[in-house]
Amino acid sequence: MARAYITTPIYYVNDRPHIGHCFTTTIADALARFQRLFGRNVFLLTGTDEHADKVVSTAREHGMTALQWADRNAAAFQEAFAALNISNDDFIRTSQSRHKEKVVEYIRRLQSHGDVYKGDYTGWWDASQEEYLTETVAKEAGYVSPVSGKPLVKRTEQNYFFRLSAYQQRLLKHIDQNPDFILPESRRNEVLGRLREDLQDVPVSRAVGASDGEPWGILMPDDPGHRIYVWIDALFNYLSVVDTEKRRNYWPPAVHLLAKDILWFHAVIWPCMLMALGEPLPRTVYAHAYFVRDGRKMSKSLGNFVDLDVIRAYNARYGRDALRWFLCTCGPMGSADADFAHGKFVEVYNAELANGIGNAASRVGNMIEKYFGGTAPDPKGQVALHAMPEFGWPEVTATAVRNAISRADQWDLAGALREGVELVRRVDAYINATEPFKLAKKIPPGQPPQSDGPFNNDDPRDRLAAILYHCAEALRIASLILSPAVPDTMGRLWKAWNCDPAASVDAVNGQTLAHMSQWGGHHSIKPGQKIAKGEPLFMRADPAEPPPA
Repeated sequence: MARAYITTPIYYVNDRPHIGHCFTTTIADALARFQRLFGRNVFLLTGTDEHADKVVSTAREHGMTALQWADRNAAAFQEAFAALNISNDDFIRTSQSRHKEKVVEYIRRLQSHGDVYKGDYTGWWDASQEEYLTETVAKEAGYVSPVSGKPLVKRTEQNYFFRLSAYQQRLLKHIDQNPDFILPESRRNEVLGRLREDLQDVPVSRAVGASDGEPWGILMPDDPGHRIYVWIDALFNYLSVVDTEKRRNYWPPAVHLLAKDILWFHAVIWPCMLMALGEPLPRTVYAHAYFVRDGRKMSKSLGNFVDLDVIRAYNARYGRDALRWFLCTCGPMGSADADFAHGKFVEVYNAELANGIGNAASRVGNMIEKYFGGTAPDPKGQVALHAMPEFGWPEVTATAVRNAISRADQWDLAGALREGVELVRRVDAYINATEPFKLAKKIPPGQPPQSDGPFNNDDPRDRLAAILYHCAEALRIASLILSPAVPDTMGRLWKAWNCDPAASVDAVNGQTLAHMSQWGGHHSIKPGQKIAKGEPLFMRADPAEPPPA
């Protein structure tokens, strides 16, 4: 069985989670769910990055040890991800022994090859990000942090270094030969622009000072006077988690998902370190943009972060699938930032969920309940009405599934989900064109729901049965495409319509989305199958209602 290893960045544990962390993790989860639908053995990883110096100082301010502070905030991340129904297979914390032991092992390997050596380094230190900037980058930023705006500090210290410069040409060749290695294209161009300069070797450690306080981090092998730099330590998490006998076959990753501010580490430093270790490179490093809120950058000073409390409030009012849907379809996956605006949230929720799949499923379920006693009618082999060849449902649905698979495999999550949305809209258009509710009025009272014998195009009963069967089966297939973003709600629909794929999927026999979506196949709705109208999947939202708080 094909494998797919998908990662989020591991999140800085010095503060509580916000919408940026939840966005990256939700899209990773939805992409992982798509990959599982494709029949692949998926491993989804997330976690927390804990060994920064600021964790020690902030913990001290709160009267805690670094580990206690990290424990508290790591738990908050796990709570946030549980609230969004994230299906991660592991949650790594860099303070865990299983990670620390592997990091020491990897550094030893790099030292043995001569790729890590000891020397002096002078550079511009960005304390807010705990990283050195090159002279060129520091000058372009006006010698202030590009992230925090705080002044950079020029300092010299003795460190261990990684020979990044030795791998520049190999990296350039790899990027040239693998156009999907860095996505989207604007990020690829950004990296290539910076690679026009000669790469400088990068520090992988910092000296341990007498004022450092409690031990925190991973010490260099055989040199307790140096601690492994937090970013180097953190990057190794992707490998350390799967570098076990049972998980080794997941390497290399299908995709590293991350925000644009950490692109350089993941698209340059990390692949060069992997080359030095002799490890295959990830297929794709995907760096998305940021969320803003109501047109303004999120910041603590403005108090406009979409934090865990706001996320809980949206979940409570609209359901967690509604928030997942907004993140997956309206998030900043391209080069431009996206706006988390309440008005836009409600507009998308109503148009695509309440008035989309929710309304279509309700209309079809109610008509099957009313006209066929809550059992699926028999289309008698008809897959399109004679006068409507444009609604040839097997081809229409198969095209939507093929497009969804292709888009999801290129990490175009919103595009894949749109195939499901468009299929729902096509069902609505079919209902409006065929008007089954008017056909029902042409059936004389007391007649059985369907005629005897083969399909009779002139009999309103047979036409009504075919139309409603087509609608139900097309919505079933649409629900499979939509399910990676809204798994709870599609699960409710499957239960009401007795078509839960999990009840009959045989992974050993390779049941995949392509199999499950076959019109008239093993998983299709069967005539006589119970179709309960159920509760509404999504209640329409009031646009005038203020944002949840």
